[in-house]
Amino acid sequence: MKTARIQLRLRELAQLFNSMDPSPFLDRDLDGDAEEFIMSWAREHPKDHELELTIQLATPPPPDRALGAEESVRHYFAVRAQMKHHEFRQLMRRGWLSLCIGLFFLTGCLFLAGLVSRVQTGTGSAIAGEGLTIVGWVAMWRPLEIYLYDWWPLRDEQKLLSRLARVHVQLILPQTEKQ
Repeated sequence: MKTARIQLRLRELAQLFNSMDPSPFLDRDLDGDAEEFIMSWAREHPKDHELELTIQLATPPPPDRALGAEESVRHYFAVRAQMKHHEFRQLMRRGWLSLCIGLFFLTGCLFLAGLVSRVQTGTGSAIAGEGLTIVGWVAMWRPLEIYLYDWWPLRDEQKLLSRLARVHVQLILPQTEKQ
């Protein structure tokens, strides 16, 4: 399997994580800028490549933090991938509900349009019938939008986050001078 490298330079490992997050190291969120940088570079690499995150540090981190860095980064992206999966499932449920409501409404509009055309003739009834038909089809806009377009970006982001949940993290520590 081919590997694609994402390189990141930081003064210290703590810059990788959100300083406002009080969670333990493993559960800590990534800094927003660091996450966006990592994700934007991950999008640039071919989808069939495994990802490697190389973090070059100017200051050595505490040993326990250095050992837990890969697990923390993977955990963060795994949780984000789960959240995107949940968001995708919610969108599909919303699409199903919207489709049911839209079809019910469209059926009612088409029924009323047919009824108007049978009860009255003339320009007014033709306009009312066409208006009801158009309104019924417009009600189908959102379910069609969900099922044709809205799910793609969510699925793509979930796949990217899942790839990042498997990322290999390599820390490059500064060279210490020998005396």
